[in-house]
Amino acid sequence: MRIDKLLWFLRFSSSRGLAQDWVADGHIRLNGRRIERCSADVKCGDVLVLPLPNRVKVIELLTLPARRGPAVEAQGCYRVLDDAGATPLARPQIDT
Repeated sequence: MRIDKLLWFLRFSSSRGLAQDWVADGHIRLNGRRIERCSADVKCGDVLVLPLPNRVKVIELLTLPARRGPAVEAQGCYRVLDDAGATPLARPQIDT
């Protein structure tokens, strides 16, 4: 599957055209390599690094989606490998 179509199907982009721009700008990494072609092929087991507005998300593709379905369906197609979305740890209290 093409990477631009995948990003749109997985709901990381609101349109396929925006996904194409995102890839063409060189912001996406596929298995550690910078991708600049919208036609780059992705397959199950690939690791993507996606720079989102507030953080960087690292995902592993578990299955390729057949359509752009609901968010829950899209989230079942990948596994998040980083903890960037996790709640930050509480800061320890220092007695003075």
